[in-house]
Amino acid sequence: MNDELKKLTKEQLIELAEIYSKDWLACDGLWFQAVERRQGMDGAMDCDKEIWRSFTVIEAKRIKEFLGLPDRAGLEGLEKAMRFRLYANINDEEYIREGDQQDGDRMIYRTLNCRVQRARSRKGLEWHPCKSIGEIEYADFAKVIDDRITCRCISCYPDITESEREGCCAWEFTLRSQM
Repeated sequence: MNDELKKLTKEQLIELAEIYSKDWLACDGLWFQAVERRQGMDGAMDCDKEIWRSFTVIEAKRIKEFLGLPDRAGLEGLEKAMRFRLYANINDEEYIREGDQQDGDRMIYRTLNCRVQRARSRKGLEWHPCKSIGEIEYADFAKVIDDRITCRCISCYPDITESEREGCCAWEFTLRSQM
C-alpha cells in the first residue's frame, strides 16, 4: 500500500478516486482511438469487445468481494455494485426499480451524461457505437453479481430508441425468479 494514501483525508481520497476514474477512461479512450486509426472502427470494436469480456468480470468480482455481496445478490446487489464501478465516479446516472418494492424484479439503468460520447464529439469523431460493447459489459457484470439477472438494451448508440440525451444509454436488468 502506498503510505502517502494513508495520509490523505477522506475528501482527498474521494477526489483521487475521481481522478483515477477519469485517468482510466482517458487511457481506455486513447488506446481505442489508436487502434481505430490503424485498423478502423471495426478493428477497434473487435479489440474493445475482447477487452470488455475480461475487464467487466474482473471489475464485478472485485466490487462484489469488496462489498461482501452474496452469490445471488439480486437487483439490489447489482445496483449497489454498479454504484462502485469506475464509470459511476464520472458519469451521471440513474437507477429506476420496478416491481416489488423490497426485491424488485426489474431495474432500469440510464446514463444521463456520457463522457465518452461528449469527448468524441469535442474531438470531431463519430460517436462510439457502444451498444455491442454494452451488451457484453452490462450483461457479464450482472451475471457475476447474480447469475439470474438478464440484461437488455433499451437504447444505446447506434440504436437510440428513446429520446435519450445526446447518445446516452439505457439498459434493463431483470431478475429471473425461476432458477
